[in-house]
Amino acid sequence: MSTSEVREAPGDSFPVVNTHVHFPPNFSAFGTVADAIDAAAREGVSAVGISNFFDQQVYARFAEQAVAAGVVPLYGLEFITLDDDLAAAGTRVNDPANPGRMYLCGKGITPFRRKSEDAARIAASIRSGNDARAAEMVAKLSDWFAACGLDTGFTAEVIARDVAAAAGVPVEWVSLQERHVAMAFQRALASLPAEERAAVLERAYGGPSKVDIDDAVALQGELRSRLIKVGTPGFVAEVPLGFTDAYRYVLEMDGIPTYPTLADGTSPVCPFEDPPERLAAQLAERGIHAAELIPLRNTGACVDAYVKAFTDAGMIVMAGTEHNTLDRIPIEVACADGPVSAYARKAFWEATCVVAAHQHEVAAGRPGYVDRAGTRTPIPTAALVQLGSQLITKENR
Repeated sequence: MSTSEVREAPGDSFPVVNTHVHFPPNFSAFGTVADAIDAAAREGVSAVGISNFFDQQVYARFAEQAVAAGVVPLYGLEFITLDDDLAAAGTRVNDPANPGRMYLCGKGITPFRRKSEDAARIAASIRSGNDARAAEMVAKLSDWFAACGLDTGFTAEVIARDVAAAAGVPVEWVSLQERHVAMAFQRALASLPAEERAAVLERAYGGPSKVDIDDAVALQGELRSRLIKVGTPGFVAEVPLGFTDAYRYVLEMDGIPTYPTLADGTSPVCPFEDPPERLAAQLAERGIHAAELIPLRNTGACVDAYVKAFTDAGMIVMAGTEHNTLDRIPIEVACADGPVSAYARKAFWEATCVVAAHQHEVAAGRPGYVDRAGTRTPIPTAALVQLGSQLITKENR
């Protein structure tokens, strides 16, 4: 099938679904869980998947509010992992700036049961490692800005309390991300007169700002790139989770290991992902039978090419929006250059149905899409699609 034939493939109208949204207290476009669920309900979203980093204590609130609004909750999580062999080879995977670093997701997890000893160990390691990094990062930036004329008095604890208050959650649920830190310092800068703000930034950067300093989103992005990333005053190296540990954690949580695909969200496309057929084969070798796209990063033709490669390889492929900046984009997925094709929309719907069915069946003690070893079960994908469709449409009647 050619690319043009894929774009014109016939398709019915499918319910609106989204498998990848970051909910507060993760950095999010939404202020609170209720804010996000209200937006989903207004848009007529049938199922939405939470996909948070570091901590899942907010998931019960998410589930309760989603169900009350008639939105099917799907449970996922996201990791930053490192593959030592790919790093040694200098291979860029789905993080173009860091060879060997691989984002990995888990879909259809069961977050409310007691973790196994192994899962609890991995979860504690993820959380403690990130918290320690955030504390060091905030300390470095606080000292740096104080030397440049802006004494914020920030500590990681101060920023975490502010994040928790804004999200309406206990502070124990907060594990700070770079974006939280950048936002805190951007807001501190915003309290200064414009001329003084520009002067502080010029001292902090060693040169003038290159963005509109009244644009909060743009300035937060610049603060990250010029003061937090590698080689800058606030840089603190991440301690990524090994790929094997992350993969095992997803399975310990009864989830489906899922590869988040960057594709032409960067130029050139990362070598690990090019061409799509080779990516699908490499994922199969790693025991990954599901992929995800964030179509707003990609052209429609590229989305369809990856969807075709994944589905031809027997994988499922879903789609999300992340909502991990302050931009309030729609929850319904779209491509960078227009709507998602009927061909891709059908694949995304079917994959979401599989996740819903897997989540439902495994929680009931029955087999789902993959087993505890990550192996594809004998259950036909079509049967899981049918069950998931029934689950999602039943909840939305």
